[in-house]
Amino acid sequence: MYEFLEYRVKDVMTNDLVSIKPDTRLKEAEKIFEEHDFNSLPVLAKRGKLVGWFTKLDLLSAFCNDDDHMFPPYEEIMKQPVSRFMSREIRSVTPLAPLTRVIEKLVSRKCKSFPVLDSNDELVGVVAREDVLRGLRRAAEGVVPPAE
Repeated sequence: MYEFLEYRVKDVMTNDLVSIKPDTRLKEAEKIFEEHDFNSLPVLAKRGKLVGWFTKLDLLSAFCNDDDHMFPPYEEIMKQPVSRFMSREIRSVTPLAPLTRVIEKLVSRKCKSFPVLDSNDELVGVVAREDVLRGLRRAAEGVVPPAE
């Protein structure tokens, strides 16, 4: 199990990214969540700059009561852009972060995933709970991550 100490984010993260733009409608984001079974999506502006993080919880927050409606009309809400509900305070990790630290961050912040940003603040991946669990399982099987 000591092999797990050698695992870094880059060893388990997802590189094949699906992202959305700030003006993506909630309806489109929901469809992506359903198609890919994602819990969150990076929100990219021009030139691929990460400007937000949109989760299923953010989608649900669009349906919270407002002063005009006890329960706002579904179709109207789903036309709104994700930029209205996305998190702009982005908690990220680096590709070289040890998975032991990522576990601590996932648990302490009750997050399901983090964007992975390189030294230039470019989005290079996403690391989710499932990725970390896969790393733990590999380590338990004695698999060492590939050397650089």
